Amino acid sequence: MTDTTELAYLPATEALRRFRDRTLSPVELMGAVIARAEAAEPTVNALAERTFDAAMDAARAAEARYAGKGEAPRPLEGLAVATKEEQPIAGRLATDGSLAFKDEVADETHPVVERVLAAGGIVHARTTTPEFSSAAFTQSRLWGVTRNPWNPAYSPGGSSGGAGAALAAGETTLATGSDIGGSIRIPASATGTVGYKPPYGRVPAMAPFNLDTYCHDGPMARTVADCALLQNVIAGPHPLDAVSLRPKLVLPERFEGAAGLRVALSVGLGDWPVDPEVEANTRAVADALRAAGAVVEEVAVPITRAQVRKASMIHFGSVFGPYVASVAAEHAELLTPYALAFAEETAAYVAEPGSFLEGLVVEGEIQAALGTLLDRYDVLLCPTLAIPAYAADDDYTSTEVVVDGVTLGHYMDAAMTTVFNIASRCPVLSVPSGFASHGVPTGVQIVGRTYDDTTVFRAATAIEAVRPWAGIPTL
Repeated sequence: MTDTTELAYLPATEALRRFRDRTLSPVELMGAVIARAEAAEPTVNALAERTFDAAMDAARAAEARYAGKGEAPRPLEGLAVATKEEQPIAGRLATDGSLAFKDEVADETHPVVERVLAAGGIVHARTTTPEFSSAAFTQSRLWGVTRNPWNPAYSPGGSSGGAGAALAAGETTLATGSDIGGSIRIPASATGTVGYKPPYGRVPAMAPFNLDTYCHDGPMARTVADCALLQNVIAGPHPLDAVSLRPKLVLPERFEGAAGLRVALSVGLGDWPVDPEVEANTRAVADALRAAGAVVEEVAVPITRAQVRKASMIHFGSVFGPYVASVAAEHAELLTPYALAFAEETAAYVAEPGSFLEGLVVEGEIQAALGTLLDRYDVLLCPTLAIPAYAADDDYTSTEVVVDGVTLGHYMDAAMTTVFNIASRCPVLSVPSGFASHGVPTGVQIVGRTYDDTTVFRAATAIEAVRPWAGIPTL
């Protein structure tokens, strides 16, 4: 392993400290990140767009700021930040991973990207997604298959799979993602990184999907502190998003330990079958929290996969599915089979009058169950995925997923994430829990009470301290 490779994995918080004391230049770090990306991309394929020359120019400008020339350094000054291609940048392609939009150019910039740039972050690359971000794996006819740096036979997850893969491969220091059913947390779990689904409204989004309570934009990183750093930059009210919350919540730089933290452990939530290796790693995290002074109790959660599937499919069939269907109506020959299947499957759930209200009733039952549980505990701990990862080359339009001998009704039933898009006001962090036997990481979700972001980060910091997960995949 070269010194350049190790430098590419330097945490953002450490890089900023070294930028300030002049022991490291943003130019050096950007050069290392770009070198790692050029080496890894033939295997990983995580980047939809690269602007490396402009990034080096920006790194030189950041270096001058740290040298006291011109304006003072900003919160992300000089750091490489890969942004999800779904988050548009004015004047740049806005394809949403679809051949139907391969020449589309954005006329506005997403608030998250706007804030990254204003804070001095350098968008050196944009990351791949499945078409319309409509899958839990990352492949498309436009960009091809994105692969997991830990084992290329497996997917880095989706839909922010390019972001997770780029972080794990050392191709970026920070990344942005979005999450409508687990799209930040699934890739974080599969790639051994950290992904945060903020509570609804904490991070501003763009119309019309900012009004969809399932939708969240959030940060991804390799450490909890780095994730908090980026979250503090992108959070806060925005004039174009009426549901963005004020006042802005600022996470502290340091969090108290796990002593006294009340943790509810649920390996299977309600009735999710869970892979034995995922279960073992989840229990190891719980044991580490106990050793750190937390009070961990195993609980039953009265929520079923059938409830989550019904509520979420009605919701998607009312909001997101019709958007995909409208594109399919004009460009069906250009779309992927899984995007077409998504539109058809979700439409079936809203064929009858009154289905939207029926979905809200089920959502209310789910939220009440979680609210009652979290009234007694500070956080809930559960797996992110019931399996270590999805296969990279499968689009799951016909493949049945079997978990611990149980055949699932839909491949997304292996994701234990969508329940917390239904309970959208709960903050959720996915952090690594260990590795499966085939080398792919596994993850756990830390679920907090509504709008209690700080406690979730406190628990994650405690886990990271007692169960370090640093590692560099061999590519």
